[in-house]
Amino acid sequence: MRRPLAVLALVLVTATGCSVNATPKATGSHVPAAADTSESPVAEPSAAPSTAPSGPLFTPTQPVTMNVKGFWSWAYYDHKTDQMYGSTPYTTSDTASMAKAWVAADWLRRQAESNKQPGSAALNELSRMIRDSETENTFKYHVQNGNLTSIKRMISLCGLTETKGTQNSWSLTQMSARDVARLAKCIGDGRAAGPKWTGWLLNEMRSVRGPGRFGPIEVLPADAQKTTAIKNGWLARDDGQWHIACMALGDGWSMAVMAHYPSSLGKDYGVKTCREVTKQLLTQH
Repeated sequence: MRRPLAVLALVLVTATGCSVNATPKATGSHVPAAADTSESPVAEPSAAPSTAPSGPLFTPTQPVTMNVKGFWSWAYYDHKTDQMYGSTPYTTSDTASMAKAWVAADWLRRQAESNKQPGSAALNELSRMIRDSETENTFKYHVQNGNLTSIKRMISLCGLTETKGTQNSWSLTQMSARDVARLAKCIGDGRAAGPKWTGWLLNEMRSVRGPGRFGPIEVLPADAQKTTAIKNGWLARDDGQWHIACMALGDGWSMAVMAHYPSSLGKDYGVKTCREVTKQLLTQH
């Protein structure tokens, strides 16, 4: 799946076929809230998010240089200046479990739009889907959302430009890093889950635990970790590659790292890529 910036320059670097640009893209209003770190699922939606004090956490204009095998791409979105920074070209990779954040958001918003109150069983399933990345019930909610129609709705609602969905699969959704950063903002500002359930979903994303708690959250300062929402994806696919997707949403910012590389390198290779990109973007590292 935590700063007012002066954009002084556009930085262009090359690393494994990726270059870095600043692009003024995407729309939407501001976001996140202080975290509720309780371990049990919340049965009712929490209050709308509030804004935590901001500071110069990231310097996205500095070069990001990585020597990694396979594909990798990153994006950092400054919500306050509406500036997008990151790798070009805007190559896509699949989301794996990261898309579960959208599946939950779309289902909850549509329930509220239909004046329905989700039962405790459904909320517990959605909570485990986010916190523990449990996959058992994900396809059920994806089908209820309309399957591929849900991904098309995500593209439209969140202003995505490179994303493509696949029928009968949420995890094969293809997204660029900057579209993932846009999706994170869409979740944070309430468009994705709607005003009733945004606070609840952000709390679940701040409470991710176990093997899915990796990437940007690992290297952020302790105070930023408390308010940063995350959802990651990781899977060794039949194409012989590990596919890694990292999404993080903080106060006034969102970021993403996408990667795929030979399976022989293991999951930790991609986890380290997400972590190291974040570390290089931090103002003090």
